[in-house]
Amino acid sequence: MDTKPLAGKTALVTGAARNIGRAIALSLADAGANIIVNTLQDQQAADAVAGEITQTGADSIVCVADVTDRDAVFAMAEAGRDKFGAVDILILNASARGQVNFLDMTHEDWRRVIDISLDGAFHCAQAALPMMIERGWGRVVALGGISWHAGFPRRANNLAGKAGLTGFTRALAAEFGDRGITANVVAPGSIDTVRPASAGALPPRESLPPVPRMGTVEEIASATRFLCMPEQAYLTGQVIHVNGGAYLGT
Repeated sequence: MDTKPLAGKTALVTGAARNIGRAIALSLADAGANIIVNTLQDQQAADAVAGEITQTGADSIVCVADVTDRDAVFAMAEAGRDKFGAVDILILNASARGQVNFLDMTHEDWRRVIDISLDGAFHCAQAALPMMIERGWGRVVALGGISWHAGFPRRANNLAGKAGLTGFTRALAAEFGDRGITANVVAPGSIDTVRPASAGALPPRESLPPVPRMGTVEEIASATRFLCMPEQAYLTGQVIHVNGGAYLGT
């Protein structure tokens, strides 16, 4: 069995300095991929992730860039091309969370989340996809969430952004499937992460799913890594729910 199935590939992971993004970056590096470690502003945390990547035998670069800044995103993708030759894998993980009563939600609250979820995905995909097309191979994985499938109050901006991100990803799957490129969504449930205060309270104990615990970032990273494997060339346009059975819909 090939222990480094992604050797020679390069993954751009947005929001990779901590939590799920960090776990995905390390998992892909462990599979042999070089990593572009993106962070909005936490250079120190991103540098620490880069150090962990080195221990797997993979290489990395750190790019401090706001995914809503188109010029910064294209510069980041070009830095990846200069260092590694191309971007082969795009992980759309950058996001913003918060809980606000809908009638109290400002337009700024709305735009902050939508801009990261949708404009950020748009810029990153337009920067990376031409390189994938050149190579005739690529993987796009977007991090969605259980919320827009199940419906939650006080998160209209987040649900709208994640729903749009799923539609966006399926559009990429439909348009680029004949170019050797797949595009899928991993939708986490309640995951044990370091959460900012703005993210809201954790779910109460009685609301735990059939698998009665919170998920781990490593479990999300494992599902993401699976979708990036070379042999998953026929799996595209799908939403993979990783939530312990909390959402059992289609």
